[in-house]
Amino acid sequence: LLPSQTNTHLLALSLMEMNPSSRYSYDPVLRWDPEVEDYFNKAYGPDHFARISKALTRPSSYSCIRVNTVQTSSDAVIEKLTKILNDDSEDGLKLVLQPDGSSSPISKCQIPGLEYVVFVNGSGPHRIEYGSGLDNPPKEVLVSRKCAEAVLRGAQVYVPGVLACTAHVEKGDAVAVCVAMEQPGDEGDWSVNMTRGTTLQGLPSGKHHSSSYPFYCERSGLYIGMGTAMLSRAGMFRVSHGVAVDLNNRVFRLPSFHNVLEGEIFLQNLPSIVAAHALDPQRGERVLDMCAAPGGKTTAIAILMNDEGEIVAADRSHNKVLDVQRLSAEMGLTCITTCKLDALKSVCLPSTLSDSTTSVNGENSGSVTSHSELSSNEGIASDASGRSEAEKSCEENASTKQPNGGDKVSQSEIRKSKGRLKNGRGRTQSQGGRAGKSKGFPPNSFDRVLLDAPCSALGLRPRLFAGLETVISLRNHGRYQRKMFDQAVQLVRVGGVLVYSTCTINPSENEAVVRYALDKYKFLSLAPQHPRIGGPGLVGRCEFPDGYVEEWLKPGEEEMVQKFDPSSKLDTIGFFIAKFSVGPKD
Repeated sequence: LLPSQTNTHLLALSLMEMNPSSRYSYDPVLRWDPEVEDYFNKAYGPDHFARISKALTRPSSYSCIRVNTVQTSSDAVIEKLTKILNDDSEDGLKLVLQPDGSSSPISKCQIPGLEYVVFVNGSGPHRIEYGSGLDNPPKEVLVSRKCAEAVLRGAQVYVPGVLACTAHVEKGDAVAVCVAMEQPGDEGDWSVNMTRGTTLQGLPSGKHHSSSYPFYCERSGLYIGMGTAMLSRAGMFRVSHGVAVDLNNRVFRLPSFHNVLEGEIFLQNLPSIVAAHALDPQRGERVLDMCAAPGGKTTAIAILMNDEGEIVAADRSHNKVLDVQRLSAEMGLTCITTCKLDALKSVCLPSTLSDSTTSVNGENSGSVTSHSELSSNEGIASDASGRSEAEKSCEENASTKQPNGGDKVSQSEIRKSKGRLKNGRGRTQSQGGRAGKSKGFPPNSFDRVLLDAPCSALGLRPRLFAGLETVISLRNHGRYQRKMFDQAVQLVRVGGVLVYSTCTINPSENEAVVRYALDKYKFLSLAPQHPRIGGPGLVGRCEFPDGYVEEWLKPGEEEMVQKFDPSSKLDTIGFFIAKFSVGPKD
């Protein structure tokens, strides 16, 4: 529940008297639903889960880069990155300094099979000097939680992320950047409860009324760095884009790789790269990536296959399919085809199959290496009339002809048309892209299937908020993934491989799904994974107060999966990988 105004008043007074280093610091506490916290305490143990929660609030201490070996090599990339990191020009990467003042080392991964992965070390947490104390507080810029999470990963503070600002901030001023966290409401909801453009007070007023110092208490311990205002206060809330604050003194220092060596490198978490390796794709095989966007694992699989074979990248979002197309074209990969497809409708009978996957690289797109160069007709396979297969498929699927030959226009289409007239062309129309629709694939269509399932994402870091998840929502995630798994298992041929992965620490979506799969499909068996650098899975079960029982792994199965712990020495995101061999089906 929200603290009373009296408690807020007392807290504010105590904050005035506390050491400035306590207020102006980065020491977030991840707040969980009490039942969720109890569930995770049972799964991991209270001490272990406390370490996981703390690790989740911080970024990894390094950036993991996957090299596109179809176009370049790790040694060449290391040489280029070293030059960029040491370039003092504005176009170069910000140099990351270690505590001893030396530049951040760039190294090749030493794990066998992952030599094409490059690590760039960051540093932090750093102690930042924010000013002369509580009596003379710094000017402040308050940013949204999502903006702060991106900044902790190396991004700049952009205008859309700014929520509030101290009065009289001018361009060039030194400002402290702090985070606006969601707060619990009376009805169990969470919100920031702040109008964008609010004026922040550096100190509570003499009247000590809570409305006089909005978010004064709540932003204590949530300062992520000092920077230079690139716009005045008025400018931050007048323009719609651009850098608001150049954050040159950060709590965590990680270089940004935005627009750096496009087509040659891809910033990707280490466990995601391992998931592609676990699939063990071979040249010439047919592979399905069921939930492919944004295309990181899809392109990783293509590179492991040396761009030989066929990879079908599916996603239910039209715009996300376009993202996969652009990334594939940027990296010069030709074996990837894409389609718009709901993972829950992936299987169809051969007689109703609509082969409407769309080639990413037609003969006109082989030279495409960046997003900006992808024109409206590139990345689409076209017929002699100039219409792409995707266009014809979309037209056929969108047809609403009545039996008497008349046209029937739905109310939804009318609303969309009005919206386009009012708001202008949307992202899809502006970029000229098309995503072919598919009605699914026949059973046993693929040699290998990757199901990197949509999940609660409770393993991603840095994470500053987790209050929305409940025990019921965590169970529902697992039920949703079981339905997707039911589709995936039908699409793998006998003798094939199915890899299931998530980026969450939630056992309902990890071990419980594996238990479900092994119990329901007797022809499935857990298979060894290479490389194996993650930890074991959870063994046993969990009994909930409402009587629900969740079964996890059985003894002996825990070493057959990989569970990446954010608090471990690997310092990765939370991630889970299970690999299944498909035996003779009934």
